[in-house]
Amino acid sequence: MSGDVETMLRGPGAFEVARRALEEMERHRVWPTALNFELWTHVVVAPDGALAREIARLIDSGEAFTDTVSDELAATYLPKARLNDHIRDAGDALSKELASVSKAIQTARKSSEVYGKTLASASRVLDDEQDPAELRQTIATLTAATRRVHKENRALEERLEDSTNEVNRLREHLEQVRRDATTDGLTNLANRKAFDDELDRACDEADEGGWPLTLAVIDIDHFKSFNDTWGHQTGDQVLRFVASVIGKMGSAPRVVARYGGEEFALLFPNETAASAFAVLETIRREVSSRMLKRRSTNEDLGTVSVSAGLAERRPGEQPPALMERADEALYASKHRGRNRTTSAEDMANAA
Repeated sequence: MSGDVETMLRGPGAFEVARRALEEMERHRVWPTALNFELWTHVVVAPDGALAREIARLIDSGEAFTDTVSDELAATYLPKARLNDHIRDAGDALSKELASVSKAIQTARKSSEVYGKTLASASRVLDDEQDPAELRQTIATLTAATRRVHKENRALEERLEDSTNEVNRLREHLEQVRRDATTDGLTNLANRKAFDDELDRACDEADEGGWPLTLAVIDIDHFKSFNDTWGHQTGDQVLRFVASVIGKMGSAPRVVARYGGEEFALLFPNETAASAFAVLETIRREVSSRMLKRRSTNEDLGTVSVSAGLAERRPGEQPPALMERADEALYASKHRGRNRTTSAEDMANAA
């Protein structure tokens, strides 16, 4: 849903969403702080979502919309806030673990220093002539000191092993958090933020390697009317279906993402527009060939189609310009009747 909000705030309806969010905040006497504005834009974009339902419950109960309440809502429902909490918690745990290891190492160092002094003292004593009783006492002292150091070293080894396991656990947890933060929850594809990062990286690598890079965007045709007819839950079912078809074509190094709403994006490193065009046509034909059924009632939903546009990157071209050309190709597919693929290169040649 976060991707939907970001998409809305960068589209034609952005100012309308912002106005409605401010109007709702004013109607409920909520201060227009940056965090509150972010919360209420989510409410406007997804009025049936979990955040909207929780805010409605708070308002109905008469609870004041304080900064504390806003922080708690953000921590629970906003992905960025949840990510920051996870990172902070993991950082605190890691700091605590490192402090514990540091203390164990300091203790072991002191024990080693004491043991070294004991050895030096015993060496001096052994150099002198001693009676058997003194010799036995020296040996007993050395034996006890050796056992103590051995025990402490073993404890340190166990502590370091536990610490290594804990650090690995924290690393895995942060990796999972990173994956969650860069994955679209509905389709399990990469989200817009992850795709934008990959696009930047791919452009840099294409410049360094001198190889081609093609960007494609795919949009589900007439998705709004489908949603209005069958409801959002069935619409989500269609989104997952289309995502599964596209995802099958996204094996590495290709990158597939839900770019927002009913739009998907694909990145083809080291592939030309001709190669990407063939992939998009395979996707388009497979999507339109399936007869869909509503899971809850088994009703026939008919078929859906997708339109696609692609652009092969020009040398040195920046990501926004590349995305703009791919979008123009997508719009051309829409204007030409939908359920088709258009290449920006073909458009340029025709012009």
